[in-house]
Amino acid sequence: QVQLVESGGGLVQAGGSLKLSCAASGRTFYYMGWFRQAPGKERVFVAAINWSGGTTYYADSVKGRFTIARDNSKNTMYLQMNGLKPEDTAVYLCAVGGRTYSSDSRNFGSWGQGTQVTVSS
Repeated sequence: QVQLVESGGGLVQAGGSLKLSCAASGRTFYYMGWFRQAPGKERVFVAAINWSGGTTYYADSVKGRFTIARDNSKNTMYLQMNGLKPEDTAVYLCAVGGRTYSSDSRNFGSWGQGTQVTVSS
């Protein structure tokens, strides 16, 4: 199983930006995705990207503000977050999916431990 480590979280004011990174212990030839979990809430889908980086998907709540990317030469996936809102506050987790797209966390089998993003108003 591949090991994933997220980084880049922090405290930012509303309207600000953060860039999250997800470093993998080896190459992944599958979709990868970002999920987030706020206090008292279930884990929800944020964005996904296929193995080559040419196909991306976003939750409606982040579309137009967040950009997902990956650099396979570095075994790293990124989430650029712009125009942050207080409702974006959550623990952000990266995960490895399958050969086809899914927004369902049950179709992702390897997870990082998460990085905290806090957006103040």
